[in-house]
Amino acid sequence: MEFSRRDYLRGVIDADGSVGHTGQGLPFVSLTTASAAVGAYLCRYAKAVTGSARQIGRNARDGIYNVVCTKEAAVRLAGHLYYPGCLSLARKQTSATALASWERPADMPVRSPGRRWKPWEDRALPAHDDAASAAAELGRSAASCSVRLWRLKTGKVRRPEDGPADT
Repeated sequence: MEFSRRDYLRGVIDADGSVGHTGQGLPFVSLTTASAAVGAYLCRYAKAVTGSARQIGRNARDGIYNVVCTKEAAVRLAGHLYYPGCLSLARKQTSATALASWERPADMPVRSPGRRWKPWEDRALPAHDDAASAAAELGRSAASCSVRLWRLKTGKVRRPEDGPADT
């Protein structure tokens, strides 16, 4: 039999993941893993299935990866992984099936995906040292520039290598 990526990931979710609703009633599919390769693979696979990108990073407490899909992405991913008649844990199949009926409430706005910071923007921002003046040049909000400037100054994000301003 040919290797099935979908069946493999469903087995991983069955073993070390969760499928269900949050306390606020939002659908989710999550995986906790110590393997960077497995976490990154789930992120790539979920993006291919749902169109929703996930970033992988170790948590500060215990250094493991927590990959989470919520809302429409979780509904699509769960429906894809837990198809009718698949081999899975019954309780996870039941949870995945229950996600299919979720619909976004009319008063819940759809959040647009964030715009990633480019190295040239990270170099330009400290040159201004003022979020408001940098915002106009970078085409970003003053709040976004303020947070990014703080992260650069405190080392929360790595400063880009000195290089050409256009990259």
